[in-house]
Amino acid sequence: MKTIKLIPVVLLMLLVVSCSSVSVYSDYDKTVDFSHFKTYAFYKTGVDKVEISDLDKRRILHAIEEQMTLKGFTKSDTPDILVNIFTKTREQVNVNQFSAGWGYGWGYGWNPYMMYGYPSNSVSTSTQGTLYVDFIDAKKKELVWQGEGIGDLTRNVDKKEAKITEFVSKILAQYPPQLSKK
Repeated sequence: MKTIKLIPVVLLMLLVVSCSSVSVYSDYDKTVDFSHFKTYAFYKTGVDKVEISDLDKRRILHAIEEQMTLKGFTKSDTPDILVNIFTKTREQVNVNQFSAGWGYGWGYGWNPYMMYGYPSNSVSTSTQGTLYVDFIDAKKKELVWQGEGIGDLTRNVDKKEAKITEFVSKILAQYPPQLSKK
């Protein structure tokens, strides 16, 4: 009986997870002890090179600051790690073709749908963005962790902040890496 009650909960959880619009990945240096990192600062030289609007840049940095605070990090002038960002975008074009009409069923050979059908095309575009968040060891000046989030972007000002927060929170959920014990 308990199993039957859990089925709707499990299905709801799968639906919520499958609706996530941001895919995340991370990579890291397996030789680094991440527990020593307690303070951070933004890598100004790298952040300044990012080719997005200053408004979006501030939104991203603010979202990173919030997540770093939640993780127990403190912003510092003498940081343990430097945080850098990098972005990429690409236009995605989706073309759907279908025919609708009347006639006999589907199958091999003559197909009345194609003969008397009404072909229809649907074209839509979307902008897909990638946000990279890099953690650089401030003393060694070496990249130690990189998170990447990929998803559709919005031009709607009211939704931008929520979308950026989603990107950043999902990327930084991958930090610190879960080191496997052998």
